[in-house]
Amino acid sequence: MSTAPITPPRAEKALTGYRPYWAKRFGPAPMLPMSRAEMDALGWDRCDIVIVSGDAYVDHPSFGMAVIGRVLEAQGFRVGILAQPDWHSAEPFKALGQPNLFFGVTAGNMDSMINRYTADRKPRSDDAYTPGDVAGRRPDRAALVYAQRCREAFNDLPIVLGGIEASLRRIAHYDYWQDKVRRSVLVDSKADLLLYGNAERAIVEIAHRLARREPIERITDVRGTAYMVRETPAGFFEIDSSDVDQPGRIDAHVNPYQSPAEQAAGRGETCTAEQGATQAAVVAMPVSRRLVMPPRDRTVIRLPAYEQVKSDPVLYAHASRVLHLETNPGNARALVQRHADRDVWLNPPPIPLTTAEMDHVFDLPYARAPHPAYGDAKIPAWEMIRFSVNIMRGCFGGCTFCSITEHEGRIIQSRSEDSVIREIEEIRDKVKGFTGVVSDLGGPTANMYRLGCKSREIEAACRKPSCVYPGICANLNTDHAPLVHMYRRARALKGVKKILIGSGLRYDLAVQSPDYVKELVTHHVGGYLKIAPEHTETGPLSKMMKPGIGSYDRFKQLFEKFSAEAGKQQFLIPYFIAAHPGTSDEDMMHLALWLKKNGFRADQVQTFYPSPMATATAMYHSGRNPLKGISRDPQRGEKVDIVRGERRRRLHKAFLRYHDANNWPLLREALQAMGRADLIGNGKQHLVPSFQPQTAGAYTSARRKNSTPGAPRAGRLLTQHTGLPPRKLR
Repeated sequence: MSTAPITPPRAEKALTGYRPYWAKRFGPAPMLPMSRAEMDALGWDRCDIVIVSGDAYVDHPSFGMAVIGRVLEAQGFRVGILAQPDWHSAEPFKALGQPNLFFGVTAGNMDSMINRYTADRKPRSDDAYTPGDVAGRRPDRAALVYAQRCREAFNDLPIVLGGIEASLRRIAHYDYWQDKVRRSVLVDSKADLLLYGNAERAIVEIAHRLARREPIERITDVRGTAYMVRETPAGFFEIDSSDVDQPGRIDAHVNPYQSPAEQAAGRGETCTAEQGATQAAVVAMPVSRRLVMPPRDRTVIRLPAYEQVKSDPVLYAHASRVLHLETNPGNARALVQRHADRDVWLNPPPIPLTTAEMDHVFDLPYARAPHPAYGDAKIPAWEMIRFSVNIMRGCFGGCTFCSITEHEGRIIQSRSEDSVIREIEEIRDKVKGFTGVVSDLGGPTANMYRLGCKSREIEAACRKPSCVYPGICANLNTDHAPLVHMYRRARALKGVKKILIGSGLRYDLAVQSPDYVKELVTHHVGGYLKIAPEHTETGPLSKMMKPGIGSYDRFKQLFEKFSAEAGKQQFLIPYFIAAHPGTSDEDMMHLALWLKKNGFRADQVQTFYPSPMATATAMYHSGRNPLKGISRDPQRGEKVDIVRGERRRRLHKAFLRYHDANNWPLLREALQAMGRADLIGNGKQHLVPSFQPQTAGAYTSARRKNSTPGAPRAGRLLTQHTGLPPRKLR
């Protein structure tokens, strides 16, 4: 717990701007060591830093431990890895000896609870991040358990939490598996510091300061960090937002989505500057007439305390809304939340990496392979991204059920084209088994490369959770030309036969650049292209902050047009979510009718999974919509229909699999209760038959066997919206 005066975060130093630590003389390791024997072979007497992770060690820039390890190694530090240690005692945490500086602890590339359990809270039988796809190699809430074992192993050593589990649990959060609000993981783990978001910039500074023997309790000014304090220090202006109907004096922010005329009208004025003028490329921002607020770097917002939000779902939703308003690095203020007699203090989010810094991170000497200790054991997450390249980070989509924004932020961080090309060439020349097919050039999304706000000033002031909802912002650059140029250059490389795009496509952005859609469809689709409309109905889509189905229809028209021009038979495979907050039974019925009309049969379906800290999770827990504002006044705010209980969740999944005879009894009962018995019958206009086969499974199999050859069928989801794909997590 910090007892030193809190210093406001200051200007960030470039990743390459530090003087290397003395141990840089050892040079880069072929693989970061996992044993004392490997340390001896490298000539190390000790590690400076030991990283503990719930994933198997794969030395590849898609795996967080490898990225952080190699970034620290480039600074001159000796870094060891404890991958999936046995957590039942502290002995395995002593395997590499006591590190000189600190333990870095992460649950891995996914939240450990999402990794171990299904949306129905049932244990999974596999783990894609474990050799042999074996389940059970990490504990529940792994970051917490690992931190406690590190403390038992070496009591006086600093412990730094990081990774997506730390990001999503940095404040009091609803835990779906226990159906209650839990404390910040920082409190329960008793770690010294918590790093949230992409942590390269923070971890490098912390390592150098600890190497200079600065006490960890004095490191209070690093962005993207959280720590414990007793009270708000002198010199900080505290905004009390601990009451839902009295959120304190918060300055108004100009809405960058409005034109100057609309902004003037909102103040009861007129804007003569726009009269007769054409619309500017960037919307101008008027001078605020509000009272001058204290400097942001000296302001902290007090969230409702843990003890309050754990027993008051309305306050929980309010806290979620306030937190999500403070996520833009350009204007976010510090947050503080009381836990008993101490505060969890969160500094503002980290400053995104520049293109040069992104290149530095991805150009480090990764072995691009699992550690040799695993032998020939298959690691499915590694196999999935083995021949793919990550070209960017972040997502400005703001989907309420997704964890990308909470972890990576909404400002896009792109690599240079040259850096991406170098990585493709390295895959071609060094990675065993490469056949000439690059499985993906993408990131959290396939097509946000180099997209962003046209104005740095507007971007720094914006408080919107999404740049594309309810429509695409006029200030957003949607030019896909740099991405098209990269595609063309990449597929022209010698030895590259095909480049597929496997990341999630933001199709409402893609239709803004028909040339991009043509390039994608003509050269980069392997017969099927997976996209995620998530739903067809306005109610659930508004709670997801997803575009209407009309955007899907426009993209589908372009997709089919360019496929025909290329002489290719290709299919779109849409994915949908069942049981999302705000989804009625009627919404699912209409989605099922849409699926049948368009000839889609989902083999497997995705049920809403409440991940910690997501806005949709706040809806699920509270029954309120944080997007609309929170109030105890029944005339204000918006209540949300929550799909709870096994039976109703099963019904929503059954609507997505309307063609499965095993679901017909449940669907018939529901349709009759909804007054839609007209959809029960044996005609093409009916949703489910009126008869029930003796062997439902055999009947369903026969229907599949006799279905039209080549007809699209939505298959298994390769990613989780509640987490991130393997190569997109830090």
